[in-house]
Amino acid sequence: QEKLVESGGGLVQPGGSLKLSCVASGFNFDIYAMGWFRRPPGKASELVAAINSNADNSYYTDAVKGRFTITRDNDLNTLYLEMNDLRPEDTALYSCASGQGPLFSLAPHSYPNWGQGTLVNVSS
Repeated sequence: QEKLVESGGGLVQPGGSLKLSCVASGFNFDIYAMGWFRRPPGKASELVAAINSNADNSYYTDAVKGRFTITRDNDLNTLYLEMNDLRPEDTALYSCASGQGPLFSLAPHSYPNWGQGTLVNVSS
C-alpha cells in the first residue's frame, strides 16, 4: 500500500527557513514524479513545486520561485522541500503527493496519492 509521510513543519519567524521531508513506501518511488501541495487556512490547495522521477526537471509556482527548492533522493525514497525567506503567506498545511508517471503535471488530479501533511506556520 502506498504511503507518504511528511515531517519538518513547525512555527518559524518571517525570513526563516524550514526543510520538509516526505518518506515514501509501498511503491516504486524512483519511477514517479512527485509534488508538494499546500493548503492555506480557508483556501484551496495549490501545487507549490513538482519534480520528475529522475530529477531532471522541476516546477515552482511563481509565489515561491527563488525561495523554495524541491529535491529528491531516490535511494532513500525521500522527497524534500527546502523553504527559505519564509513569509506569513506561506502558512499552510504542506502535503506531498505522487504522480502517475515519470513526468510531473500541473494538474492536481494527476497526483492521486497524498500524505497527511505537515503544518507550516510563519509568524512573529
